[in-house]
Amino acid sequence: MTEDLSPAERYAAARARAAEQATALAPFRDLYEFDLDPFQIEACQALEAGKGVLVAAPTGSGKTIVGEFAVHLALAQGRKCFYTTPIKALSNQKYSDLVRRYGPEKVGLLTGDNSVNSEAPVVVMTTEVLRNMLYAGSQSLRGLGYVVMDEVHYLSDRFRGAVWEEVIIHLPDSVTLVSLSATVSNAEEFGDWLDTVRGDTEVIVSESRPVPLWQHVLAGRRMYDLFEEETDHGGRGAARREVNPDLVRMARTENSRTYNPRERRRGKMVREADRERERRQRGRIWIPSRPEVIERLDAEGLLPAITFIFSRAACEAAVQQCLYAGLRLNDEEARQKVREIVEERTASIPGEDLHVLGYYEWLEGLERGIAAHHAGMLPTFKEVVEELFVRGLVKAVFATETLALGINMPARSVVLEKLVKWNGEQHADITPGEYTQLTGRAGRRGIDIEGHAVVLWQRGMDPGALAGLAGTRTYPLRSSFKPSYNMAVNLVQQFGRHRSRELLETSFAQFQADKSVVGISRQVQRNEEGLQGYQEGMTCHLGDFEEYARLRRELKDRETELAKQGAAQRRAAAAGSLENLKPGDVIHVPTGKFAGLALVLDPGLPAGRANGHRGGYEYHDGPRPLVLTAERQVKRLASMDFPVPVEPLERMRIPKSFNPRSPQSRRDLASALRTKAGHIVPDRHRKPRAEAADDREIARLRKELRAHPCHGCDEREDHARWAERYHRLQRDTRQLERRIEGRTNTIARTFDRIVGLLTEMDYLRGNEVTQHGKRLARLYGELDLLASECLRERVWEGLNPAELAACVSALVYEARQSDDAVAPKLPSGKAKAALGEMVRIWGRLDALEEEFKINQAEGVGQREPDLGFAWAAYQWASGKGLDEVLREAEMPAGDFVRWCKQVIDVLGQIAAAPTEGGEVTTVTRNARKAVDALLRGVVAYSSVG
Repeated sequence: MTEDLSPAERYAAARARAAEQATALAPFRDLYEFDLDPFQIEACQALEAGKGVLVAAPTGSGKTIVGEFAVHLALAQGRKCFYTTPIKALSNQKYSDLVRRYGPEKVGLLTGDNSVNSEAPVVVMTTEVLRNMLYAGSQSLRGLGYVVMDEVHYLSDRFRGAVWEEVIIHLPDSVTLVSLSATVSNAEEFGDWLDTVRGDTEVIVSESRPVPLWQHVLAGRRMYDLFEEETDHGGRGAARREVNPDLVRMARTENSRTYNPRERRRGKMVREADRERERRQRGRIWIPSRPEVIERLDAEGLLPAITFIFSRAACEAAVQQCLYAGLRLNDEEARQKVREIVEERTASIPGEDLHVLGYYEWLEGLERGIAAHHAGMLPTFKEVVEELFVRGLVKAVFATETLALGINMPARSVVLEKLVKWNGEQHADITPGEYTQLTGRAGRRGIDIEGHAVVLWQRGMDPGALAGLAGTRTYPLRSSFKPSYNMAVNLVQQFGRHRSRELLETSFAQFQADKSVVGISRQVQRNEEGLQGYQEGMTCHLGDFEEYARLRRELKDRETELAKQGAAQRRAAAAGSLENLKPGDVIHVPTGKFAGLALVLDPGLPAGRANGHRGGYEYHDGPRPLVLTAERQVKRLASMDFPVPVEPLERMRIPKSFNPRSPQSRRDLASALRTKAGHIVPDRHRKPRAEAADDREIARLRKELRAHPCHGCDEREDHARWAERYHRLQRDTRQLERRIEGRTNTIARTFDRIVGLLTEMDYLRGNEVTQHGKRLARLYGELDLLASECLRERVWEGLNPAELAACVSALVYEARQSDDAVAPKLPSGKAKAALGEMVRIWGRLDALEEEFKINQAEGVGQREPDLGFAWAAYQWASGKGLDEVLREAEMPAGDFVRWCKQVIDVLGQIAAAPTEGGEVTTVTRNARKAVDALLRGVVAYSSVG
């Protein structure tokens, strides 16, 4: 109460209030119905004081308030603010938010395929768009005062993360940077780097969730708390939480049933099928179905909920399961409202496309309050799901993890079906960071008192490991920055080679590499101390044991080398036998997943023949025969399937009508194969080789070893163990020393190699960027150099717009899963020849990259073009209907739209790329026509890319 204050205190308080009213923060706070949190106020005050800020806070904590204050400051100061996001969906969402507050005349949108009021004082854009503007020296950068980088932790993304660092490094010094990140464990390190490259930067870290989060495990019909005492709720510094002992007992009991007791006494494992039967018989923990989970959440008052399932198909299946189960979460009034919103939002979709898109099944789910959300959906459909969920008209969403990437769809509860997901290479446990990101959707600020994370019980679950995931709130931010060809020519064009090199050495990647050298150096010192101890342990009174140990290693290495040579000879013989195979040969595959009888459909020889590779062209690892197995599978085999030579056992005629895509066709031919050759038993015997027996070097080493004084030592083997430890530690120490050498100027050295290749190809001449280089500077994408070479060699001259669209699709498309069994369908004529020429050019670039030591495994270089979308792009650009195109492409509508928009983006770059003499070429004209041909129907009315 102010009456309780002294006159001096009342005066001071009045002055403080007056001072706050004089700041830009006071009127900004009045725009919100809720009070700002301390971390938001601290960040806004730092911004108003002229500092850059890094705000690291949990999902849903309101970080974007700080970004919105930057918009407020820019408008108040008569300057511009660019608000960047990692994905177009987020850009669209933020654009809508800002338009509602400031009006459409003050806010613009740039996402590559959408351009709205681009010269407005506030422009929302994807980070790539801002990067391109910086390299092009866009006039729109004039008057820019603030840049907000939402979800800046994306810079650790191994595919697109470099863009964030490029922007941070190249923004003019006069621009104030607002970096908004999920909670990361090395925020201070990232802040130190920002301070180095951007100047005075305040780091504000908040680990408190605005809505407490409770962790649960749903097992059978019961919901268990994960922790015995939930005292933390995701906050900082709470006492250690104990795992619920009921869950620990359940796990222990379940694990004890892995073995049959009678069989365990005999020490033998029961077969998996028997164990599974026993589990059912002994009453294993019941796992509820998806509809039962939703019903349970509804009964507990925990809807709306997002169930994360790491599979698109499973998300769609989950909706169907709920519909078949008769689940209804909306009353009649809500159903009517849903239908009105859906019909309004989809009014522009042609009626003939609705059935193709699964509209009616989708609508039925929405009316019942149930939906899927994943990248394979039509963007318009995803937007409707998001809107209905926020309005409370959809109460159960089954989603892939892409929903967790900043989309504003908070829920009361989040459900995780499994703690394992496919990471593109293998099934792997989700990380603490991913767990935090996913469960961060739970708890709606201003609506829910608390949020709930529910993990479904799975067989073999370890409650302790789950507690570790739930208890680890942070994850480290690691740079994925690597120079690219486009980046190199743009840097040299703006700054010259020397200055460009210096700029790259200021990257966060180099900052982290240099810091890590300190720790490695300490490890080297410790290793050297250990080497001294090991050297004492191997000292022998009879002679130099280090020399004796060296002889033993040389002998072992020589024996290993001979064994490898023998294996190499066998592989060469096997490869030679594969080259002699012909269609119709019946063979026996000796090993691998498809071992057994097989019929050769295509020998898979190189030299440009279509052979089932994803790109449809030459292999570099020998023949890869396409075969039909006796089990009716059509598969492309590899050399590893043939460790020994293979010989035809029989010959068969392959019917001209045989279609490898037809199950009936495969079944008939496989049956004929078994009838023809099923009785033949292949000769699996191979005469062993004894390479070491006659080797002179081995004989010499054995003689020297026996003659060495240490050979007769009684403690020889004891000394040898110490010598082996010494050798291993010495080898590890040398590797660490090489790492120290390798981590110094790593980014600049990669840049030097890229510049060397570009100089060789006449894109650069010292500090001069040639005409070819200027064109490359305007081609952004993973295959930038390949696109430039195709333009340079006029590969696309003479193609019509649809054919050009097919060729450009190979520059952007990447299949989610490779299918080596059948070569992709391609347009005929000029387009097919041009695609073949693109693959040939890529092969030449690949060889050059190898020569200049540019390593694709490190994220640098050109991957092989993927021809898998060429036919779909050609058909759509030729005016074919959606039903026909999607059926032949065997692709979800959302994927089709996304790839079309990426093709459109690159076509736009090609149309705008500088040409010799500045003339408009046929390729330029046809690129524009191809954009128009692709931008129709579902592609045109889908607002999100």
